[in-house]
Formats: sequence, C-alpha cells, structure tokens
Amino acid sequence: MQNDPLTHGLWEATAPPAPLTEPLVGEVKADVAVVGCGYTGLAAALRLAEAGAKVVALEAVEIGFGAAGRNVGYVNAGMWVMPSVMLKTLGPIYGERTLTLLGDSPRAVWDTIEKHAIACDPVRNGTLYCAVDEKGVAEIEERERQWRARGAPVRALDWAETAARIGSDAYRGALLDGRAGTIQPLAYARGLAHAAIAAGADIRTQSPVRAAERTGRTWTLRAGAGTVVADWVAVATEAYGGPPWPQGRREQILLPYFNFATPPLGPDLRASILPGREGCWDTRKIMSYFRLDRDGRLVFGSPGALRGTGLAVHRAFAKRAIRKLFPRLGEPQFEHQWYGMIGMTRDAVPRFHRLADNVVTFCGYNGRGIGTGTVFGRVLADHILGRIAEKDLPLPVTQPDRPALPALREAYYEIGAQIAHLAGAWA
Repeated sequence: MQNDPLTHGLWEATAPPAPLTEPLVGEVKADVAVVGCGYTGLAAALRLAEAGAKVVALEAVEIGFGAAGRNVGYVNAGMWVMPSVMLKTLGPIYGERTLTLLGDSPRAVWDTIEKHAIACDPVRNGTLYCAVDEKGVAEIEERERQWRARGAPVRALDWAETAARIGSDAYRGALLDGRAGTIQPLAYARGLAHAAIAAGADIRTQSPVRAAERTGRTWTLRAGAGTVVADWVAVATEAYGGPPWPQGRREQILLPYFNFATPPLGPDLRASILPGREGCWDTRKIMSYFRLDRDGRLVFGSPGALRGTGLAVHRAFAKRAIRKLFPRLGEPQFEHQWYGMIGMTRDAVPRFHRLADNVVTFCGYNGRGIGTGTVFGRVLADHILGRIAEKDLPLPVTQPDRPALPALREAYYEIGAQIAHLAGAWA
C-alpha cells in the first residue's frame, strides 16, 4: 500500500485482491455512514447492509490500511487483562457482558469466515501464551483458573507438551486457548469488504472525512471530493483516527510493534517447528510473538518501530531471538518486514462513546483487534438498527478521557523497546 513495504509486508504480498472501489464524488444519501474500513467498520457495514440499511463506508486510504492489515493475525478471546480485572474495572453487569461477548469473539470470526467463504488461511488450533519463568507459570495458571471458571476451553501445559507444540525448549509452560487461532489479517479485512459490498454496502476508499456538520436530523460528512448525508455515523477508526472525531485516538497511547517474516521453511523444519501452527507470545514484559503463515514462513515480532535506528536494532534482535528459539534454523533471513501501532487505554479496557447525537464509536482494543473489531462492529450496527438499546450495550457510555503526557509516553515506549532489544533480551 502506498508503495511502502514497511506498512503491510507479508500480508500485502500474499492477500487476495481487495474489491474494486472508487473515491467518493458528489453527494450520496445513506441511512448510516461508517468511517473507517478496518474490522469494526467492515463488520458494521456488513451487518447493516444485511439488515437492509443503506450504508456508505468511507476509508481514508485503502481497505485494511490501519491495524487490520499490519498485525500478526491472532484471533484471541477476551482482552489482555484477566477476567477479574475486567469485572473490577467495569463492574458486574458490564464486566459480564463484555467478558461474554469478547470471550466468544473468535467464534464470531470463524462463523463469518465460513458464512462468506473468506479466503484468509484460518487455523483454529488455538494460541499459546508462553511462560518464560516461574512467575510466568504462575500467571498462566491463574489465567487458566479464571477462564475455566467461566467454562472456557483453556489448559495450562507443562514444559514437555509446550516444547513439543512449539519445537523449542525455551519456555517453562504455556496456556493453550482452544477458542483462538490465526488468520491472514489483511485477507480477512478484504474478505469482509467483499461480503459487505455483496450485501449492498457502498465502500469508498481514498476518501478521508474532512468535516462533519449536523443539520436537523441528519449529518453531512465531507469526504474526498463529495459528501455523504446520513442519519447515523459509526466511527470505526480506533487508534488510526483523526478529525472530525479524534477522541478515540487521543485517549490512547500508541505502542509500535514490528514483524519480520522468513522465507518458507523446508518440510523437515515445518514438521518440527509449530507443527500445529498455533500462534505464540510470551510473558516477557516486552513480549515476543511468533507463528507460521500458510506457506511455512516464520513470522516473529515484538514492540518497536522499524524507523530510524529502530530498523537495525529490532532486526538484529529478531535474528538473535530466533536463533535462541530454533537454533536448527541457522542464521535467520527475512523476506518481509513491517510495523504498525497498537492503541492502549490507561486501564487496558475498551470504551464505548456517544461522540454526538447519532454518532457512536468503540475504541481501545489494546492489541485484540480481530475478534474485538468483528463483534463490536456488529454491536454498533445492532444499536443503530434499534436491536440493542443503549442500556443493554456491553460497555457503559463514557466520555473520552486523555492520558497524561501522551507524546512523552509514546516516545518512551518506542525508545524503550530499542534499549531493551539492545540490552540483551534473548542474548
């Protein structure tokens, strides 16, 4: 996208084509305008169109340009924080609603892929949260206890089973989440777009929204070379948002994360390294994550941005880490490299906001965008359609807040990741 291999890397190189779309020109009238064509916006547009609403979805660049096309492709359940933290933060009513919705979110993704025949390489063998030490073992055991109490198919693995599933003895144990899995993330976004268009949605790319004005009972959005007049607006830009509704971006701290992908591994290596193709990440404070794609490429990533000195620093770190994990690979080589941004709220819990009359949004996915975006997009659509009253939403209506010193904290994360990767992590 935009002739920049550092934005979408492997996913842009291997995804099926996006549907043909055009910029907005002239005036278009709709029941709902959706701003942003990532998972949330596309899931909302699909749901609305299937219900018979006239929907126009506006994308500033291209389908999946934001986090939807840059992440590692894990379909995880829940949020990063444990269930007990969600309940404490949101209270028993909203906490239970959100835990139930997000705990079942992988199923929503798998059902959507099957229903619309989306070619995105789904692998439903679970994910592995890997413990690097005894503290990590205690954490995964507590996560197992809390999720099993809710009936979730999770299981703490010992060292031997962890080593067999990963093909490395680097970890003391792992939590296997049977709800989860992996996909080709950009392919999923493009598949959602194809499905939405087939259902009747009008998707316009290269059409950034520049201004919005309320006139009577409708909104007029100026985007690209045209306008959309709509009764409702669903803002689905998450951490990549901007004017005229920048609140979601402003209340999140952006954490950069990078990915490197090797050439396809040979048959012998693929038989012993992640033979079940589970997606993995670990309990380090600055985590690492790794998986295989459909062609057997090893994808490895961690926090950090591939710009300035970060490109060389993180590349060297990735090679060092892979050598420690899988020494039989020899000196790692990389075919692709790319990076993006994760939006983090101060308490790692998502938000629902009514930004103005008939303007609604979810934000704060905290690195869990695929399942979360899919189900939150549906919730936005159902709320607009009158199927879910405001009092019955999974999250309370709150006002956007703004973290203290956001620019300083974002610089700290970017520079801190470089320092950590230079300082000998995985050495």
